[in-house]
Amino acid sequence: MIRSAVPDDAAAVQAIYAFHVAHGTASFDTEAPDEAFWREKIAFVIAKGWPFLVTEHAGKVVGHAYATQFRDRAAYAHTCENSIYVADRMRGQGVGRTLLAALVEAALAAGFEQMIAVIGGGEPASVALHDKLGFVHAGRMRNVGCKFGRKLDTVYMQLDLTTG
Repeated sequence: MIRSAVPDDAAAVQAIYAFHVAHGTASFDTEAPDEAFWREKIAFVIAKGWPFLVTEHAGKVVGHAYATQFRDRAAYAHTCENSIYVADRMRGQGVGRTLLAALVEAALAAGFEQMIAVIGGGEPASVALHDKLGFVHAGRMRNVGCKFGRKLDTVYMQLDLTTG
C-alpha cells in the first residue's frame, strides 16, 4: 500500500534512511538525521504541496519517496528532485519500482514537469530502477563525494513528466 506520509511516519523513515547512510553510498550523508529532522521534513514537503509517499507491507513502512523543488530559485519551480529509499529486507522485490512510479504521478499532479534523480555513488541498482521508469542519463560528476574511503561519482538522470 502506498500513501501520503504523515509526521508520525518519521521514526520508520529515519530507520530506513539510517541503514542506507551506514551501509551505502546512495546518500552522501555520513551521519543519519534524527527522527525530529524527518518529522519536520515530512511536514515541510506536505505543506509545500509536494509529494512525500510511504509504502507499507504487513502494516509497516518499508519505503519512502519524496519530490522537492530541484533548486530554490523561482526558475526551477517546475523541476523536482526525487529521493527514494527502501528497507533493506524489501529490496529487489519491486517495492522501489512501484513507489517511484507513484511518485512520478504524484509529482506531475503537484505541478512538476521535470524530475531529476541525483544518484550518489552512481549506485547501479538505482540507475537501473530509474532507467526502467524512463529516466535518461543527463550527466555524471566524477569524484565529487568521498565516503567509506572511496571517491564517488554522482549520476544525474531526468524524466520529462509531461511526456512520460
